[in-house]
This record gives sequence, C-alpha cells and structure tokens, in this order.
Amino acid sequence: MNVVSVQKVSVEFGADEIFHDVSFDVNDGDVVGLIGANGSGKTTLLKAIIGDITVEKGNIIISSGTKIGYLEQHACRGSTKTVFDEALSVFDYLKDIEFQITDINEKLNDAQSERNDLIIRQEELTDKFNELGGLTYKTRTEATLKGLGFDESSFNLRCTELSGGQRSKLSMCKLLLSRSDLILLDEPTNHLDISGSEWLESFLSSFKGTVIVISHDRYFLDKICNKIVEISNNTSHFQKGNYSEYLRFKQKRIEVEKKHYENQLEEIKRIEGIIRQQKSFARERNFITAESKRKMLEKKREELIEPEYEEKEMRIKFDPDSETGNDVLIAKNLCKSYSGKTVFRNLSVDIYRSERAFIIGKNGCGKTTLLRILKGQVPPDAGYFSYGSNVKVGYFDQSLEGISGGKTVLDEIWDENRLLKETQVRKYLSLFLFKGDDVFKDVDSLSGGEKAKICLLKLMLSGSNVLLLDEPTNHLDIPSREALEDALLNFGGTIIAVSHDRFFINKLASVIYVIKDEELIKFNGTYDDYCNSLIEDKDSKTVKTANKVNPYKLKKERQSNINILKGKIGRTEKQIDLIDEKISEINSILSDPVISSDFQKVMDLTKELNDYSDKQSELMEEWENSITLLKEYEEEILIDT
Repeated sequence: MNVVSVQKVSVEFGADEIFHDVSFDVNDGDVVGLIGANGSGKTTLLKAIIGDITVEKGNIIISSGTKIGYLEQHACRGSTKTVFDEALSVFDYLKDIEFQITDINEKLNDAQSERNDLIIRQEELTDKFNELGGLTYKTRTEATLKGLGFDESSFNLRCTELSGGQRSKLSMCKLLLSRSDLILLDEPTNHLDISGSEWLESFLSSFKGTVIVISHDRYFLDKICNKIVEISNNTSHFQKGNYSEYLRFKQKRIEVEKKHYENQLEEIKRIEGIIRQQKSFARERNFITAESKRKMLEKKREELIEPEYEEKEMRIKFDPDSETGNDVLIAKNLCKSYSGKTVFRNLSVDIYRSERAFIIGKNGCGKTTLLRILKGQVPPDAGYFSYGSNVKVGYFDQSLEGISGGKTVLDEIWDENRLLKETQVRKYLSLFLFKGDDVFKDVDSLSGGEKAKICLLKLMLSGSNVLLLDEPTNHLDIPSREALEDALLNFGGTIIAVSHDRFFINKLASVIYVIKDEELIKFNGTYDDYCNSLIEDKDSKTVKTANKVNPYKLKKERQSNINILKGKIGRTEKQIDLIDEKISEINSILSDPVISSDFQKVMDLTKELNDYSDKQSELMEEWENSITLLKEYEEEILIDT
C-alpha cells in the first residue's frame, strides 16, 4: 500500500530554488534513506511532508488515517518531568485507563446495586488496556531508554538537567514509542554511540510501520534501508536498495548519461558539418538542404541533455612536514577518574608509524578523555605516556573549540599561518568550498559542518605527522566524509582516532581499540572483522547439547528435506530461465538504433535490465546454496546407510 506519494514537488525560498520536480513513492513497511549534501533541502522536504512548509508546485499525498511521528513534534524542552516520566507521557492514554480501572475497583468495595455494571465496565477497560499493550508499556519504555544510552541512574534526572544530545535521545525515545504508522527521522544517529546505533537499527528493522530517515551514516543506511532518495543538483534520484546499491546504480546512471550526451554532441557536430558543406556549394537546392538541416540542428540542441555535474567537494590533502620513527606512542597503565568515579584504569597502548588506530566504546567510557590526555590537555591520575622521535601532533576536537570566534573565516586561518599571503589563504579556503565573499563571514555564524571544515583546514596546514581525531565526521555530510576518508587513506603519517562512524572506521582502521569495563582491548583489522570476531567468539562459547536422536526418524527427516530442496531447485531453475529470456529480449531491444537514440527509453530499459540481472544473481546464489545443501543431505544418508 502506498503511504506517501511525492509528485513533482518544488520548493523555493525567495528567489532561491531549493529543489524542483522531486518525485518518489513510499510503500507500507519501506525504510527510505534521504541523502544529499548539507543545504540540499532534505529537512525542508520532511517538513513539507508533515505540512510545515507549503510546496510551490506538485503534490504530497499521505494515505488516509496515517499517523505521522516527527522528531521535532516530541521536543522535551521546557519539561520539568523526570526522564522516565517524560518518556512515559507517550502512554498517557494507557495511564488514563489505569486510573479508570483503579477507580472502579474502589467503587466495587462499596457499590451494591451497580455492581454488575461496574464489573462489565471493568472487564471492558481491562481488555482494552491489555490489547493496547498496557501490561508491557513500562518495560518497553525502560528498554527503549536503555537502548538509546540511558542507564537506570539517569531515569530520575529532570529534563532541565539534560544536555542537548540527551534531550534529542529522549525525544527519539518518545517518537519510537508513539505508535506512529510513519516516522520521519532527521539524523537519528548523531548523538548515539555504536551500540546505540546498532540498537536503533534492530528497532527499525522490526518496526511494522514506515520510515523516512535523513542520515549521513552510511553504515546505518546500508543496514536498514530498502530505498534511497538523493537530492542533488536541485532535484531527486530514486532507487531501490540500500546505500551501497544506490552508489552502484548512480555510477551506472551517470555513465549512461555521459555516453548519451557525447553521442548527442557527435550528432550535432555531424549536422553542423553537413550545413557547412551544403553552404559551400552555393546553389539554391543546397541552401534549401542547409536550412532544413539547420532546423534539425536547433531541435537537436533543444533536446541536448547535459549529464549530472558532480557537486563540489572539499579537496583535502594531509602532507606531514617530516617522518616519525617507528615507535610513535607508548602509553602504560593510564588511569582517570572524575568526582570519585573511575572512567578507565590501567590502559596501555603501543602505536607504530603509519598505523590507523581507532578507539571505540560506549558514550562516557573515556574515549575523548584518553585523546585529551594524549594531547596534554588533561593529566592522567596514574600511568604515563611518551611519543617517539620527531613526532608532531595535530588534534581535531569534536567540540570545535579550536575556533576562536569573533573573527572572519579569512582571519581565523591567517592568524595561525602568518607566513602565507592572503591569496594563498584564500586559495586554501577555496579547497574547502569557502569562495568569494564567504571568506569574510563571521565564524560565529557558520554551521557545524563549516566550522568542522575550518578545523580540518587548520589541521591540514599544520604539517602534523600524527593526527589525533575526535569524531571528525560528526558535522560533515556524505561528500565531505568521503573526501576526508580519501585524504586520510593517502596520509603518510599515523592516525589515532575516536569515532562512532562505522563506515569511516571500516574504510580506514588497521587496528581497533575497544574501551570496555574500564579496560582496553586490542583488535587488528577492520570494523567488520571485529564484528565477525565477536560473532565467532560468541558461537565458540555457546555450549551445544545434543539429545539422543531416533536414527529412523532422522533419516526420514533428511529424505523429506531432500525432496523439499529438489522441488525448490526445480522452481529456481525455471525462474532463472524466465529471467534469461527477459534479459535477451531487453538486449535485443537495446540493439535497435531507434531505441538506442531515445535516452529516456535507454534509461528505463537499462534500469529494468539491472533489476533482472540483480534478481538473477540472487537466484543463482540461492540455487548454488540449495545444490550444496542437497549434496550434504545425500552424503549423510549414504553414510548412515
């Protein structure tokens, strides 16, 4: 069932067009990822869906009876309730039923004449209470709060005592418990650690409703989304699949667009040559031919479709002034406590040249504290650390405190690099997309992403050979994250980073340190390798007990499984043959010159071809797995025989 239909929607602010002709459909149960660079209009589109913003053109149709939940609708600012009571306020309708049941119970103690009516009403309310989840709503609330990072000790905190991040997580809790059919999430993982993001993924995967989520968290988008909508170049592109699948589709689409554009240019060039040739003959019939071709040329130029241009990305390159020795950092038995509470104890780590070490763990486990100790900003309570020879440390602070404020963008960079000329500073700023009058903006007026870029530029100009990075991707959109990743992959120095961006960690990490239970655990490899090791470790610790099995019964079960598999294999082979016919049919159509000159038709057929190819790959994998399993069952029967 179609829940949301966005049809050729356009939005403008003043003379500025935010986007135009945005179209996509969202069906019941879909989890749609909404992506795009900062400022592309993603949040504007969500607000248009809930009706906070009026669209200039097009329509947004919401299925009748759909209850929409949007994070901002559940803001907790101004509330004086405790965390737990504020979360429970979502279930005020259940608490009202509870109150009515309690009131009836009290009346039953005294009532005589109305007793039967009261008992009937009590049963009705009790059934309704149970049907609406009254027996579990408190435990569900508690589980959701814990999943989002609240421990029981924080349940009694007043909302006025919470940080902005904690209020956002509490708002998220209320939204997830709100029984909405359609929930709209704007950067839901921003304030979550890895375990919180994993919990949210699990929640959304089992959520029975529909989700539209804005996110720059690519790992998150890969895990939960079955559709992606990208807003770029002021319009939208839509594709089924997760983020990685969308990237493959996008690459193919752009290649087709470029090829078609080149073919159009060649055809225009050919017609221009014919016109010049006909005019050179200087005869009346040649002028008539030239005029006919000129009209054809004008039509071709009108039909000319330029391929989507690549949106501007920041260009960053870290060049260390010098090389370190092999031993970069030695830290032994580091301990830190605040107000009598131990953050971590006896942390020891050895970092070597060119390593890309990532520190992960739950919020509050001391990751940022450890980096600040290594930067010299905070003293350890015990233990020591030392850097190797020729080490020059650069630090990225997630709080962006390195920006002084009260300065222009130009002065913020120039004041720390006085040997550079103004033209050089402006050139560097242009690499980070600060161009023209942008360099005279007050840094206090910049967005979080723009401030992060200023801090990264400072880091780039420092020439450091060891980078301490505290959540460097927090404020960056996907294109900027990718640019930073590429720069760090090509960095010749050493990286020690704290991050909850699993895609970022997975792409860069050579070693992972996990702070858990106040201690540090080392793992060599990527984030996926680390996750796989946890699964293997869990499996190895699981004690499997086998009950005695009746051999005859076991043989019958295996024979039944064999019959089921043979039937499945036969059906799969028929599906594969049907798809082969479809693919051959489409390839035949694409080879037709008339069709190949029709760009839209080529795009539609190519998409259809890709869908069939993907389905064929899935079926082939399914067929191979079934064949392998069938052989195993048959061998087991032979062995038993």
